[in-house]
Amino acid sequence: MVGGVLTAERLVKQVGSPEGPLTIVQDVSLDIARGESVAVVGPSGAGKSTLLALLAGLDLPTSGRVLLEGHDLTALDEDGRARLRAARVGFVFQAFHLIPALTALENVMLPLELTGHSGARDAALDTLRRVGLADRTGHYPRQLSGGEQQRVALARAFVTRPAVLFADEPTGNLDSATGARIGQLLFELNADSHTTLVLVTHDQDLATRCRRVLRMDAGRIV
Repeated sequence: MVGGVLTAERLVKQVGSPEGPLTIVQDVSLDIARGESVAVVGPSGAGKSTLLALLAGLDLPTSGRVLLEGHDLTALDEDGRARLRAARVGFVFQAFHLIPALTALENVMLPLELTGHSGARDAALDTLRRVGLADRTGHYPRQLSGGEQQRVALARAFVTRPAVLFADEPTGNLDSATGARIGQLLFELNADSHTTLVLVTHDQDLATRCRRVLRMDAGRIV
């Protein structure tokens, strides 16, 4: 399976338990093309978030490998994976994971500053404007609503122009109306940025907007 921006080859993830090894991801292979949007759906406990963590290099498989733009994540050490994520990957989570002591602008600037980007402030301001928060740049997370915090998180994820954006239940902490607006914004930014989107969600409306839907059950793609 070659040619995609993201390729998984026979991924297995096992963890220890009092009853013995527990298999969370079982023999998953997939190939995701550049610019494609893929939703991963299935019941709670199916292994969706674990699969996302393996694809993003946040966790290592027990066996198998992940290729991100041709880089074998399983062959890199932790620092190597972190450098690759910083340069090529964006994340949006159910919990917004904003830094409380930083303003909206500073939160969005942070990933650019970590990679030594010279135009971090201008790029962050432009991206916050794109998500409708031009008038909230100096506000701290505690001064923002849940929907506004998730828009800051979206801006932070897209500001680096990542090759792949991983979104894990991005509307899970929001009411349905706010969640719908965040979903619309996610797909608009994704189209504008030509980013590959891998989305874990229980939201069927969000999933059906993706080009491809993968269903997981008991650790397998079914």
